[in-house]
Amino acid sequence: RRRRGLRRAPARLDINPGDIRHVLGDTFMLAADFVDGIRFRLAGTQVCALFAREIKGEPFNGLWSEASREQLENLLGAVLSENVGVVAGVLGRTQDGTETELELLLLPLVPEGHSRIRALGALAPLAPPYWLGERAISELDLRTFRHVGAEQSNSGHPRFRSVSAEPQTKHGFRVYSGGRELPTDKPAG
Repeated sequence: RRRRGLRRAPARLDINPGDIRHVLGDTFMLAADFVDGIRFRLAGTQVCALFAREIKGEPFNGLWSEASREQLENLLGAVLSENVGVVAGVLGRTQDGTETELELLLLPLVPEGHSRIRALGALAPLAPPYWLGERAISELDLRTFRHVGAEQSNSGHPRFRSVSAEPQTKHGFRVYSGGRELPTDKPAG
């Protein structure tokens, strides 16, 4: 929040790698590709170790199971177009069926100039598996997720008066006080 200021999201240049040096190995950046969508622009050593290869340039959705791809596309759309972050529980699976629990963080970045970098992320195991760097995760399954960073704002939302206990009778109808306040009204209570 401090880095974004009054903007909807920070820009890439607002992120100082020295400020996140203790987690750089678990981080990655996603860039918009004019052909295929979103690809890894950069990936830290720990992220690459999970897949036992360099993943720079690979499509982000290519790492996910078929069952998770649609939901992942929806989450990625929220991050990129609505500028909200996402924290997700992820299950990583190797070819031989070995599994490990991971946590995913995706945070939006506003594009500046010619930059196509759109998101900063982190992918890390909850507990590093003994086989890290020897076996490759072959697919990821999205489990649970929540949005982060979306601020609740009362501006633009109607405020309602409290309902009075005693209804009034007008033209044969019972009228309860309440409803939208007029701009000159003061909120009750």
